[in-house]
Amino acid sequence: MMGRNQTSISEFLLLGLPIQPEQQNLFYALFLAMYLTTLLGNLLIIVLIQLDSHLHTPMYLFLSHLSFSDLCFSSVTIPKLLQNMQNQDPSIPFADCLTQMYFFLFFGDLESFLLVAMAYDRYVAICFPLHYTAIMSPTLCLSLVALSWVLTTFHAMLHTLLMARLCFCADNVIPHFFCDMSALLKLACSDTRVNELVIFIMGGLILVIPFLLILGSYARIVSSILKVPSSKGICKAFSTCGSHLSVVSLFYGTVIGLYLCPSANSSTLKETVMAMMYTVVTPMLNPFIYSLRNRDMKGALGRIIHQKKTFLSL
Repeated sequence: MMGRNQTSISEFLLLGLPIQPEQQNLFYALFLAMYLTTLLGNLLIIVLIQLDSHLHTPMYLFLSHLSFSDLCFSSVTIPKLLQNMQNQDPSIPFADCLTQMYFFLFFGDLESFLLVAMAYDRYVAICFPLHYTAIMSPTLCLSLVALSWVLTTFHAMLHTLLMARLCFCADNVIPHFFCDMSALLKLACSDTRVNELVIFIMGGLILVIPFLLILGSYARIVSSILKVPSSKGICKAFSTCGSHLSVVSLFYGTVIGLYLCPSANSSTLKETVMAMMYTVVTPMLNPFIYSLRNRDMKGALGRIIHQKKTFLSL
């Protein structure tokens, strides 16, 4: 099982989370509840946006794709984690491991690009309100969404193909709860310099540049808000930006710290906790921060419930 011979291994062993056996059931229930909350919250957002015509705007177009991305992002890792905790079988075939890595990168990158599109939408809405409709045209919005999907497909496929060419002939134990790219590179017994170079270059393009674009957009938003004489409007706008920036900081901070600025003495526990933050916590919080606290979303939910009650009373 440990794969210490010199032939290529056919499966990996996911060690999962460093949890004591007596705490397995507690954490299983916790992660299951968090996963179900993520699914229900993001599905609710998608359904409301589809059913309510008042939400057919650029912001909610991006939000629906972000919710779909969050839903899939959690589904890439959490079901396997729950399965391993339940049946105590940590094995995952080599092909399945690469597939998980591909979709993990795909939906993680997609969220990064969609956050940029949402930040740009808010920037235009606040800084150029009179030209908002002309700038955020349906063509531009659909182009931004399509570009996000195309770029993430290319990036995820590039890393997956580079990983597939490596040889794994030593330990096959992954000290993580999913097939993390950096953990797999540590197990490779062939030259990984090309992979590491591509991670550094593409990481800058896919993570750092979008993060800087988001910060730039919010900096312009804050600058415009400070010019508004209404103190109530300033507080409301700052509250909205603060909520958005909290999720952006949580997602980008952990990802950049984990993959682009790894510490030489970084422990496995620390890396696992950071990974849990952006794979489990962030997708669960996004529905609350971006939508369920939103007046438009609450109004849409109220209208849908009212329509259902009216239909049932007929």
